Amino acid sequence: MRGPRFHSKLTDDAARLNASIDFDQRLLPYDVEGSKAHARMLAAQGILTAADAEAIARGLDQVVEEWRAGKLVLDEQLEDVHMNVEVRLTEIVGEAGARLHTARSRNDQVATDLRLYARAQAAELSKTIATLQRALVAQARAHVDTLMPGYTHLQRAQPVRLGHHMMAYYEMLARDRGRLADAARRMNQSPLGSGALAATTFPIDREASARALGFDRPTANSLDAVGDRDFAVELVAACALEMAHLSRLGEELVLWASQEFGFVKLPEAYCSGSSIMPQKVNPDVPELVRAKVGRVIGDWTTLMVVIKGLPLAYNKDLQETQEPLYDAVETALLCTRTMAGLMAGATFDVPRMARAVGQGHLLATEVADWLAARNVPFRQAHAAAGALVRAASARNLELTDLSLAEMAAIAPDVTFDETLFAVLDPNRAVDRRDVIGGPAKTRVLAAIAQAESDLNAIP
Repeated sequence: MRGPRFHSKLTDDAARLNASIDFDQRLLPYDVEGSKAHARMLAAQGILTAADAEAIARGLDQVVEEWRAGKLVLDEQLEDVHMNVEVRLTEIVGEAGARLHTARSRNDQVATDLRLYARAQAAELSKTIATLQRALVAQARAHVDTLMPGYTHLQRAQPVRLGHHMMAYYEMLARDRGRLADAARRMNQSPLGSGALAATTFPIDREASARALGFDRPTANSLDAVGDRDFAVELVAACALEMAHLSRLGEELVLWASQEFGFVKLPEAYCSGSSIMPQKVNPDVPELVRAKVGRVIGDWTTLMVVIKGLPLAYNKDLQETQEPLYDAVETALLCTRTMAGLMAGATFDVPRMARAVGQGHLLATEVADWLAARNVPFRQAHAAAGALVRAASARNLELTDLSLAEMAAIAPDVTFDETLFAVLDPNRAVDRRDVIGGPAKTRVLAAIAQAESDLNAIP
């Protein structure tokens, strides 16, 4: 805002560079919420009359209703959403609207609006992540008995349950929800009353306005309150890490949906075809999710670069923290909602996964463990199992195809007996891993039950 101090207008280019209305209109309902709390606090302190405060509140309600109905045309010449609200309010209620800005600055106003927005978006994203978690847990329960290869280095390693695999992503997302909760807790302080940088001479009640807006307390330092956006950085960092987890899930779905794996069929509503190849069913949604993490990481980087060298307190540079914040949370919300629907509708090829478990010597570790349990030093047991794998592979056989006599000839320094074949069963191999966090059926069922209980407790 320039005011009567200036004799000339901004050039058209400078005005476009300065304006934020294209993106900060997202803040309008939060601006109204903050302004109503501010007006009522001013009335309680005798700074405004009760009649003015109530007129302001009614007028602000009308402003937000007009905006939601698409009847309020925001004026770019007024630079930002805050001035658009104030101007329209004054048109509605007259002089009382012009009194609203008493004892506040646009600096503490926008800082408050942004915290209200960020807090609401953190809650919405957490709720949306929980929806995806529910889809993963439902798939886990449906596939407790489905075996699949577990991988390291994208090479078949050991058999696990598909349910156990699904629950791994549940745990990642649970930590993402925890990070969002942490960020929301730290941002939940009210800048309102901090003024431009040095608070105000009016006898305001910052505790009252903070309570009215659902904040835990007012911010402790006026310079910090208007001059930092670390709450936005922290929220976007949480979004970036959640997106990285979604990207990993998307990568696996792309691989698993390929003919080379053939483990999953994605719902058609989340796929596309080819402009030239009629047979194609392309996993566009997980591919896009896999790519969009780069966008959100870029948003985080932008925020860090904007704030890294700013002197206290407010600088116009801080306007450039808004678009990365909006883009990050809105991208994360869209991707999470979409992946929740995709996972709920995905179908898995159980026989194909079972066949994959039977190929590639996934039970070689069972041989080593069986020998180690019989007092063979593990390194010696590991070498013996490796020798069996090498010999079987040379003949295009699996370990279970070797006889005891052949095993003894291949690894003569250890002793094998018939009980070995009992552990060379994928289901038994998985269930023998009956430790906390393991893939045994009892452990997976317990993890699913705990997850269902935790999700049911979410308001």
